[in-house]
Amino acid sequence: MSRDLSDVTDALTHLFAHGPAVPAMLLAPVATLIATAGVRTRWSQRHGQAPPPDDTGARPPGAEAETETSALWRMRTTVRDAPGSLAALCAALADRRIDILSLQTHPLAEGTVDEFLLRAPGELAGSELTDLVTEAGGAHTWTERADAHDLVDAPTRLLGLATRTALDAAELPLALRQLLGRCTIRSLPASTAGSAGSAVDDVPPQGTLEDTVLRLRAPEGGVISVERPYLPFTPAEFARARALVELDARLGPRLPRGRDELTLSEGRNITVRRADTRDVEAAKAMHERCSARTLGMRYHGPVGDADRYLNHLLSPRFGRTLAVQTASGRIVGLGHLLWDGDETEVALLVEDAWQRRGVGAELLGRLVAMAAETGCESVYAVTQASNTGMVAAMRGLGLPLDYQIEEGTLVVTARLAPASPAAVPLAHAERIGTD
Repeated sequence: MSRDLSDVTDALTHLFAHGPAVPAMLLAPVATLIATAGVRTRWSQRHGQAPPPDDTGARPPGAEAETETSALWRMRTTVRDAPGSLAALCAALADRRIDILSLQTHPLAEGTVDEFLLRAPGELAGSELTDLVTEAGGAHTWTERADAHDLVDAPTRLLGLATRTALDAAELPLALRQLLGRCTIRSLPASTAGSAGSAVDDVPPQGTLEDTVLRLRAPEGGVISVERPYLPFTPAEFARARALVELDARLGPRLPRGRDELTLSEGRNITVRRADTRDVEAAKAMHERCSARTLGMRYHGPVGDADRYLNHLLSPRFGRTLAVQTASGRIVGLGHLLWDGDETEVALLVEDAWQRRGVGAELLGRLVAMAAETGCESVYAVTQASNTGMVAAMRGLGLPLDYQIEEGTLVVTARLAPASPAAVPLAHAERIGTD
């Protein structure tokens, strides 16, 4: 095992050689993460499947080979930890012409959870697959249609998630969601965690696993809570999630360094870049320059102490923030993409003197493109019905929109296309460079 971890660490060192500097000692959590993803492939070979020696596979002239559609399935089932149990299940799948593309095992105290990626005949329904597995000895079976993305083997997928996490602190919740499947992830600050009955003191340093809920200590304090009601977590999944969080904690605050420089129609230059809590003071200064009406449109009421919410909005743990700044470095616009459980919210604030220049549309387009890249199916904006600027920006995306109005509050939801276009161009502006 020590040699395997060394090999993984060497590979990760090479991987990160062209990115931000990552000390070798910080690669240990990633090596642990990959090691926990070891895939143990098992199969059974049935007798009598080989063709007779005189059967060459040739077909009479004019005869066409039969073609059939197939479908990919992800399946989990609990199998007794006894010799022959898995072999019986594999034989039952083979009888129905179901091909096992990959298999991962999750050992439990009693029995084993086996996770399959299957290619089955297209006419096979999920209920039929479940019944077949149950008859073959499987229990607590769960099935879900899969797609081509699931064909990537587990170590490769985990290495990609670790790389994304290492490059961007805002990727941790998204990486956990992709690692654990459909689940709800919430980051609770220390004070909120205590009021919700999940105080940090109640979560040990190694975290807790309780059936369909796992909790981990957040690197900045507080708790990361992950819930997946439809499928219990396994110890192997818990170990992988914990390794990702440990990697994030060791690397500390970090953001991609890229930024775009744009020229407005009147010739003034602005820069769009990522922002985090290190920009709190500049963001507070922008808030002080905004009118009460602008702040009211953004926060839907009187604005109190900005410190109370800016640290949350600018934290990479809760989403991504884009800042628009002038040539002098003054921030004049902020756009937020906020992870809201299993949903995603977008929010904008542009200083009064910089409104109606397309700055909000630029921010919104980039945020929506980010959401699409992370696999979000939709984003929503909460605003006021009188906020015509935000409504126009949402309509300018060219995406299907849903509107809901409740007591003067307007919620606009945009359904994202599978392959979202790049950021919406800034109106009346010229892109002059990217670094």
